[in-house]
This record gives sequence, structure tokens and C-alpha cells, in this order.
Amino acid sequence: MKKSRFTEEQIIGFLKEAEAGSPVTDICRRGGFSDATFYKWRAKFGGMEATEAQRLRALERENSELKKLLAEAHLDMAALKVAFGVKR
Repeated sequence: MKKSRFTEEQIIGFLKEAEAGSPVTDICRRGGFSDATFYKWRAKFGGMEATEAQRLRALERENSELKKLLAEAHLDMAALKVAFGVKR
């Protein structure tokens, strides 16, 4: 996934501006991103505070690490089954 050039705090700041009544097109033009990006951010970060967004990012990172560990464990188990001739 491509890394955003904006931090969670900046994204939430843009969302707060829109909630305060600023036109979305003006916010997007000033920030240099598209309307689609804004609405994607609103779906993901809408109603969050900056600390909650940081926690979400940390949980997503931890989840991906755990998925990698699980995949490696399954590969190891499959290799051991092949090495010892165990059938399913």
C-alpha cells in the first residue's frame, strides 16, 4: 500500500475543516488531493481523534505482522509434513 504524504493528524484536520463548514473542493485544492481521496479518508477516519487514528495505524501494523507469522508457521508445518511423509 502506498504511504500517504499526510499524517493522521493532518487528515483529521482536513476532515474537521469540512465538518466546520468549509467546502470540500476548497479543502482539496489547498491540500493538493482529490475529492475521492477526501471521501476515502472520511470513510476511514471520520469521527476519530488523532490519538485514535494513531492507535488504528498501530493495530493495522501489528495485524499485518501477525498475519506474516501465521503464514510462515503454516509453511513450516507443510514442509514438516512433506519431510516426514504425513498425509492429510
